[in-house]
Amino acid sequence: MKKEFTRGIVAGIPIGLGYLSVSFGFGIMAAGAGLSVFEAFMISLTNLTSAGQAQGVSIIAAGGTLLEMALVQLIINIRYALMAISLSQKLDKSFTLPKRIIAAYGITDEIFAVCSTVKGTLKPYFMYGVTIISALGWVTGTFLGAAAGEILPSSVTAALGLVLYGMFLAIIVPPARKEKSILIVVLTAAALSCVCKYLVPSLSGGFAVIMCALVASAVGALFFPREEGEDE
Repeated sequence: MKKEFTRGIVAGIPIGLGYLSVSFGFGIMAAGAGLSVFEAFMISLTNLTSAGQAQGVSIIAAGGTLLEMALVQLIINIRYALMAISLSQKLDKSFTLPKRIIAAYGITDEIFAVCSTVKGTLKPYFMYGVTIISALGWVTGTFLGAAAGEILPSSVTAALGLVLYGMFLAIIVPPARKEKSILIVVLTAAALSCVCKYLVPSLSGGFAVIMCALVASAVGALFFPREEGEDE
């Protein structure tokens, strides 16, 4: 167990360092939305989802409803359920139900990528190690960002707050340059977002995200369907 846990820690260090810098931007965003350092810290501790947290804070700041919050989180984070199903095929027999529940806390894009490349079966304590060091980087960065957001002038915090959006761009730009289908889906979502922003200002940000995601996904599925067996 100790050996697997140590391997997990080592494998998760790059993730933790990346999360440290990105979550600093989220902490600043949370402070700008009126949340306290403790509130921002608890959000990151209980939710390892950058896009979900960013949109959730926006909904809180705008006074959105619980229904809006639930639907937005479902749309944004449903991919984690698919990642969990994929990882379940690699789990070692020692993964009991309680251990699966604990491991589910740490399924993020980056942790999934690391765990999915492990040769052989995935051991519980390896995944615990990856998750702990990654979560430590995420909550530490959030705490520091939120604390800085309460001290630094607004001009500085506004600039630092762009870190989180820079991460989102870093995620979508490379695949969009390689795949025409992804580029069109991204541009569709961006165009719809502008329409909602300037032509339908009464539409809340949360429901705008839901509509943009569903329509853009439908466009991708309709015009660029994946052929059966394409993944192989």
